[in-house]
Amino acid sequence: MPRAFNPAFRYSRTIAALLLAILAAFAALPALANNIETRLVVEGPVAPGGTVTLAIAQQPKPTWHGYWLNPGDAGFGMDTIWTLPEGWSVGRAEYPVPEPLVIGNLMNHVYEGPYAILVPLTVPADAKAGETMQIGLEANWLACTDEICVPEKGTFTAQVTVADADSEPPYDPQFDEWRAHLPAPLAEKGRYALNGETLRIAVPVAPGADVTSPHLFPAADGFAKYIAPQSFSRNGNWLIVETGADDGAASGEPYDAVLRLGDGTGLAVTLEAGDVPAAGEPIAGLPASGGALPGLAWLLVLAFAGGVILNVMPCVFPILSLKAISLAKANEQGAHKDALAYTAGVMVAVLLLGAVLLGLRAAGEEVGWAFQLQEPATIVLLLILACAITANLAGLFEMMLPIGRSSHGSGAFLTGLLAAFVATPCTGPFMAAAMGAALLLPVPDALLLFAALGLGLAFPFLLIGFVPSIRRLLPKPGAWMNTFRRIMAVPMGLTALALVWLTWRIGGEALLALGLVATALVLMLLFETGRRQKLGLYAKGAVLAAFALALVATAIAASMQTDAPAVEDELGATEYSEAALAEARASGKPVFAYFTADWCVTCKVNEATAINREDTKLAFEKAGVVVIRGDWTRRDATITRYLESQGAAGVPLYVWYAPGRDGEVLPQILTVDALTSLASGD
Repeated sequence: MPRAFNPAFRYSRTIAALLLAILAAFAALPALANNIETRLVVEGPVAPGGTVTLAIAQQPKPTWHGYWLNPGDAGFGMDTIWTLPEGWSVGRAEYPVPEPLVIGNLMNHVYEGPYAILVPLTVPADAKAGETMQIGLEANWLACTDEICVPEKGTFTAQVTVADADSEPPYDPQFDEWRAHLPAPLAEKGRYALNGETLRIAVPVAPGADVTSPHLFPAADGFAKYIAPQSFSRNGNWLIVETGADDGAASGEPYDAVLRLGDGTGLAVTLEAGDVPAAGEPIAGLPASGGALPGLAWLLVLAFAGGVILNVMPCVFPILSLKAISLAKANEQGAHKDALAYTAGVMVAVLLLGAVLLGLRAAGEEVGWAFQLQEPATIVLLLILACAITANLAGLFEMMLPIGRSSHGSGAFLTGLLAAFVATPCTGPFMAAAMGAALLLPVPDALLLFAALGLGLAFPFLLIGFVPSIRRLLPKPGAWMNTFRRIMAVPMGLTALALVWLTWRIGGEALLALGLVATALVLMLLFETGRRQKLGLYAKGAVLAAFALALVATAIAASMQTDAPAVEDELGATEYSEAALAEARASGKPVFAYFTADWCVTCKVNEATAINREDTKLAFEKAGVVVIRGDWTRRDATITRYLESQGAAGVPLYVWYAPGRDGEVLPQILTVDALTSLASGD
């Protein structure tokens, strides 16, 4: 090996060791709470032709909240589908008085404690006394913390007994308590007036009524700006509210609203266009809980730090060869230009992935971070690309894709694109909260988080490009670079082999055959490119043909019906489902739930070095540990919901349930000692 190569190896090893030490220091993430417990309750028997109240009772766990019928700037209220006997019907749902919560620059209308949505159920007059009928409810709601939201749903049933016509109305003190939290309807209507961007409202309030710490909640969009400050004053029998008008507010339309008072009670009022009295004696409004911009700023810091550490996560190791050559080139030609071009490539890729992710979720798809590697077409494309890059690094052709010698930095830009595309599927320390929040925030704020992640991923190369003292640590360009390039073909070739296995795992033998045939044909075209280049002949035709063939193979893979082969598990794990996890936890035994994917290198490393080991197996068997395995290789909405409920945007995720206790999220880098210690209770 040329002597000049040794410094590069020494420095890269030192830098890698330092970054891995940082990773180990911050590998553990705290567990977040779960969801909102929900049940359907019937107040009691109901006489034929009568009405009984149903309660959809919800209990958010600590740090979580649910939403009012109008959630405000973010979130959504509950959607319900009822299954009722013929002739039975439900009326309009009644929500308790909400409370304001500010997250970032968003005003949310939420419930942070237990609450119930009350629904009237009417029974037909010809219902037979004494019979018991079953009703069903399918409900969808959103559970959120200040950082992450999880769409949840549940199916509930209840028995309703038809009583005699002369029986007493049902009485349940719990329902009285729930009704006490409903807003009291005002018989007299209120007024509102629009004055440009200002909305003035008058709510009728009886003389002498104690009005303290009020807050007005519009019942529908298009009336008031939720985040705009609200000022209150008292003028005789009117409570005057002044706030910002929504851009879509139209004078003449009636609007419903709820006025919350400081003691948690509220008034339901219908507002009609009319004259609003002048402001009177000021009243302090109800301060919203939550935080403003510092919350978003902190999330940006987390996203940036997660991007930096992502450079040394095991899932990123396969593309370090591309980065190493990019660094070597930076010494040789325009370090500033290459660093900026590489950063631009990373940013474009991360923002595109983020935009597609947000778009899919807005369309109702339950996808998470790394969704692109759950698709057969993506895997086939990556297989072809990895083999082409391996051939390029080995010197079989000189069309430097994606690390070309373009004087305009296009090679570094394409390197950044590929680096981000392959690196972002894994989640590292600090990323979970930031990526989870990105699924909750408005699109501009979410894209800002994705941009911070991309900037963190590219940051080490910006430092090398713009800080001469760091750049001087790299060895000087020389003949060693060609040797280094050939050596770097080895890890890239191993990546290609891993993608061969992943192609089989994603889609079985049919997809594997397609991937291998397409790859072989593309390589033949690239070999021909290299031959013509050495003879000084025109070679673009073969390159274009290779591109076209790769796109055709990708399209075919996207249209294929594929089935993944069965997975063997050393620990005898049960495949994850909500019911399986609930049953395991109810058994009174410790539970180890781990969520993995075949495309996640971090997952595979942990499984090989810590999970599927004889010592771990023996310790788990001795302690009676129940193992639950969630395979996220292909898209699975149930697993996606669980990941998000734990504050994780992707895999790996490891959760330990001690008997009778909530889950503890484990570090993303596991060891045999850590797992055996958990099993033994140390």
